[in-house]
Amino acid sequence: MGVRFTSLTLCSGIALAAACGSGSPTTVTPTSCAAGAGTPITLGVGAYTVVDPATDSGCVHFAANAGIDSTEYLVVAQSAAGTTGQSAPFSLKGGAAAVAASLVAGANPPANRSPIAVQFDWTLRQMARTGNYPAVPAALQAAAPARVITAAPPTPPTVGSVRVFKVCSNLACSALKNVAAKARVVGLHIAVYVDTLAPAAGLDSAELDSLKQVFDTRLYPLDTTAFGGVSDIDNNSVVIVLMTGVVNSLVTRTQCEKNGFVAGFFAAGDLNPPTASQFNDGEIFYSVVADPDSTLSCPHTAGQLDVLTPVTFVHEFQHMISFVQHVLVRGGAPEEGWLDEGLSKYAEELAGRSYLPGNPQQFSNYLIGDLYDAYQYLNAPSASPLLIPEDNGTLADIGASWLFTRYIVDQFGDSLPHRLHTTTLVGSANVAAQTGQPFTTTVTRWALANWVSDLPGFTAPSELQYTSWHFRTSTYPSLNSQDPGDFPLTYPLVPTPSGGATVSVSGTLTSGSGAYVRLFQPPQGAAFSLHFTKDGATALPAALTPRLDIIRIR
Repeated sequence: MGVRFTSLTLCSGIALAAACGSGSPTTVTPTSCAAGAGTPITLGVGAYTVVDPATDSGCVHFAANAGIDSTEYLVVAQSAAGTTGQSAPFSLKGGAAAVAASLVAGANPPANRSPIAVQFDWTLRQMARTGNYPAVPAALQAAAPARVITAAPPTPPTVGSVRVFKVCSNLACSALKNVAAKARVVGLHIAVYVDTLAPAAGLDSAELDSLKQVFDTRLYPLDTTAFGGVSDIDNNSVVIVLMTGVVNSLVTRTQCEKNGFVAGFFAAGDLNPPTASQFNDGEIFYSVVADPDSTLSCPHTAGQLDVLTPVTFVHEFQHMISFVQHVLVRGGAPEEGWLDEGLSKYAEELAGRSYLPGNPQQFSNYLIGDLYDAYQYLNAPSASPLLIPEDNGTLADIGASWLFTRYIVDQFGDSLPHRLHTTTLVGSANVAAQTGQPFTTTVTRWALANWVSDLPGFTAPSELQYTSWHFRTSTYPSLNSQDPGDFPLTYPLVPTPSGGATVSVSGTLTSGSGAYVRLFQPPQGAAFSLHFTKDGATALPAALTPRLDIIRIR
């Protein structure tokens, strides 16, 4: 998909468990619930509940605190929608005058965390889901030609042979460019072709062979084991890695320096039956070439490609497998983009973990992008949907996708990603079917887990935990100590604090995401109500699937 950090090394500080919000607060007169209205909230420490505001006019009622200690609750005003594109304003008000609270500013992404690459990846995924490929005449996209199944044994490419490929030549993939490329190295599962017009100061034979070994013996087996088999529609027994300057040239040097670049991609048009013959009719991953002298765009050294290309390959190869399993094997629709992206980010994590404990540097090379994206989401969860619209996507959105995928794998087992591929179901329906519980239940528990999973001094219920990461107590504090510029907080999720009766938070809810509030009730504190609505009076739209997630912390 996109690019990775190319100069940031944080290998020693990314800590695992087992291996090495907010809306805009305002100061207004709150809307009180009607006398006697409100779902009563009675929770012991560590207990939680999820309230549908449609059941009681959006009102919940907290009893007075008769104890000698203060109480604390975490409340998440959330959209638990299982469909993309749901969005609506919201208002969460307490039973007394509101007070203002400060929001936490987000970290600025390094220049080489590329919004261009994110958008290009989403453009390609949208083409796969809609079947609309701009570079192919509409008449040729109407029906799939019959594919002739041959009994002939696969014939792998011969080292030194030259083939002409068609490559997307702009960020809309509305035009293709012919690229002659030579097969430089061929392995059991992977063949690496290099553009015959690639800059002379590129990868030498030893460096290409080293890359092929990583693809062939580590990343290919890892992805196919975790997610399922890949097709071989061109009957050559290998997945082709095409390294071409056309990928470099998707962005100008000025664009690259300002907004980053595309490191590599998978194009479903190569496999989609109606269009495969118009593209390359085979399994192909496209990559930049080494260009240290910046003859095509910004410079890319051999050392940078050694770090960058494997991470991009393992990500894009998951996209390829997902398309094959959903579309070619089962005749269904491609996986929805938000879940497909989360699974590709999970593939990066699996690759990084495969280097532990012996090579923490490589672990960091694969994981630092995931952690950065997740940081962006946690820093402002109400600003980014989990279920990303089909034509959009930001680093924060992708961070949400990875966090959710990581959470459900922790909760439902390492076999879950494979099960998510062996079905015609997609999106939230797929998650519900493979986990055996309603998506609304899963997504609201995930929202709570983002705050309580390893909250110091608190034991979260097992279903509200990440088991493979200690984000709050180890991972982000370590990253903050090493790179406070990119990770300015020891934990990025900072709920708006408020007295229970003085809550006044508003903003916009989007599919799957929510705004976080910490409520404090002093000893002998009075009872209070919360009113969760669209604007203080109007009910939230049902399509938003609004939920008020509440857990007692102390």
